[in-house]
Amino acid sequence: MIDFFGLCIVIASYALVAKRLSSTIITAPMIFLGLGVLFSITGTMAHETSHALLHPVAEVTLVILLFNDAAQTDFAALRQRFVWPMRMLVIGLPLAILLGTLAGTVFFPEWSFVAVALMAAILAPTDAALGQAVVSNEAVPIRPRRALTVESGLNDGLALPIILFFAALAAATEAQDGAVWLVFGAKQILLGPLVGGIIGYIGGRAFLYAKSAETTSEVYEGIGALALAGAAYLGAIVIGGNGFISAFVAGLAFGVVIKGACKFVYEFTESEGQLLTWAAFFLLGAALVPEAVAHLTWPMLGFILLSLFVVRPLAIWISLIGTDAQTVTKLFFGWFGPRGLATALFALLVVENLPHALGEDILHLAINAVWISALAHGITAAPGARWYAAITNRMAPSAETSPITRPSEEAQ
Repeated sequence: MIDFFGLCIVIASYALVAKRLSSTIITAPMIFLGLGVLFSITGTMAHETSHALLHPVAEVTLVILLFNDAAQTDFAALRQRFVWPMRMLVIGLPLAILLGTLAGTVFFPEWSFVAVALMAAILAPTDAALGQAVVSNEAVPIRPRRALTVESGLNDGLALPIILFFAALAAATEAQDGAVWLVFGAKQILLGPLVGGIIGYIGGRAFLYAKSAETTSEVYEGIGALALAGAAYLGAIVIGGNGFISAFVAGLAFGVVIKGACKFVYEFTESEGQLLTWAAFFLLGAALVPEAVAHLTWPMLGFILLSLFVVRPLAIWISLIGTDAQTVTKLFFGWFGPRGLATALFALLVVENLPHALGEDILHLAINAVWISALAHGITAAPGARWYAAITNRMAPSAETSPITRPSEEAQ
């Protein structure tokens, strides 16, 4: 009981100084990952307890954030003004996986090509929570903040089918009946979007009808949105689909229908969603980081650093060729692609279906990438945002670079 008491006190204490810390090099993921590690190595939290809590907390967090991030997408605006995030998602994400695969074959020659591709795909999604000082800094022009917010909100959902595909191929190469694993993977990828699309569309229509009939209010809409995310996740699992893909597609369908009419999906991530994210990072630190650090090898470290410093920056640079993005913007986008909760949970998701040795290596590599990214991106987020804001506002002061509007407001 003392472990949860201590965690509650730390969360309450952090909330009291969170605004002040947001302008420093100390970030929430750094604090809660470190706190989890401290609780683990001191025995304050039992190893069994942290492991038992990690899966449900991380899964609930990811399901809700996948749904909400997807529901915030304004597709009309995306077609008209979101050239940068569209390029980063359509070109940059696949290119990051390809370049990561090529790099991985050098560091892990004993791995199969499919296993290396799987690891590269797991490291491709980014997490805005680790770079909150960037996307929440109103001195940074609105267009870059909006681009990073949209990219990080959608790339984990878009990467997941690719991850499941490679995971099914990797499992099939090791299994006696590979066809069984391929069928399983196909069902995961195909049935999830089907269930999510149906639930998100019907739910969105129901929300609009209830609003027009004045039978609900914003308080109850929030409860309903959470329930829809859960229904999409559980409904897909019942019929053999992937619940995370279903939640993501449900959010997309829901957002297309309601078109910003449900304020909850814009507000939750900035309030209750923060608490879930902090708890998930704490449990990652307590359950997985100490073991991952103990198994960190030089090839793993080299691959992680190459992924952070070369693979993503190069992929983003290439994806923005031909756009109006300045050199400093390409560099800025390339660096601020932190690996976070999605990378850790996707590794946990696939490790159970892989051979033990390979699964453990992939999990350790992913968790090490998360804490290394939390430190590297956390330390550079606030000063990097100030540096970028100073340069861009001096280079091109205009309505497009106005620092006043928040990304979520502009997207609406």
